[in-house]
Amino acid sequence: MNKLKNKTSGILVYSDYKKKSYRILYWVMFSILLIISLIFVFPIIWLFFSSFKTPIELYQVPFSLLPEKFDFAKITNVWTSLQLGRYFLNSLIVVIGATIVSIVFNGILAYTISIRKPVGYKIILGLIMGSLMIPAILSMGPLFNNIVKLGLINSYLPLMLVFGANPFYFVLFKTYFDTLPISLIEAAKLDGCNDFQVFTKVVIPLSRPIVSVVAIFTINAAWCDFLLPYLVLRDDVKQTIMVKIFLLQSNMGTSMQFGPDTLLMLLMLSIIPPVILFFIFQKQIMNITMAAGLKE
Repeated sequence: MNKLKNKTSGILVYSDYKKKSYRILYWVMFSILLIISLIFVFPIIWLFFSSFKTPIELYQVPFSLLPEKFDFAKITNVWTSLQLGRYFLNSLIVVIGATIVSIVFNGILAYTISIRKPVGYKIILGLIMGSLMIPAILSMGPLFNNIVKLGLINSYLPLMLVFGANPFYFVLFKTYFDTLPISLIEAAKLDGCNDFQVFTKVVIPLSRPIVSVVAIFTINAAWCDFLLPYLVLRDDVKQTIMVKIFLLQSNMGTSMQFGPDTLLMLLMLSIIPPVILFFIFQKQIMNITMAAGLKE
């Protein structure tokens, strides 16, 4: 309770914890949240331990969470036998391109709508906000047809553009840009800066928190997506890790070298990058997500 002495906001403040009824309520809420957290974390824990099991251990009764031994050489064997380095590199190329697109395209558009406010900007803003109401799966058909007509099959470019140009990222940028002091922007213009210089030398340096959060969201979306890469990337050498996992899983019954234990190890390796990314930047993600619906 000593850690709560400086707590002055929220449902309960420090003075409330001096009452027994409030202390009981605190521990009840804490226990409920702990149970919910364990429910969400348990699949990841189960996947980690199960990836080191043998096929016999996976189906043994009674169930055991821990494997009989942790054979870390299995990680190397799976990585080399399935040539995972190539598919991780393919995913990395898509992630880097999508991140650049998301920051540049959404940032410039949000700067134009939020700060420049050209003639007709409200119409553009309405169209962008309206696009948030359209389920992504409905646009998949027309999107894929356009990709085929433009001859972009087996190209990473449409993946970078689709994962990067996102109306949600635009909303995050615009919400943050709306809170920037307009006096700094006007001062930069008085010093002779053009719009591009104002954006690159004033707005972006002041917007590093939102830039990092948009980059995190883009990296996670581009890394984890399966459907569009599966439709666009036909050559095996260009497929992302998520597409390769699906294809290997589909042929699992016909390959003696690829069993359920190998699939679990492959899944465990594939989720490591986004999990690490979240744990490192979870504070920024939560702060900006909560602030996305607020405006000063």
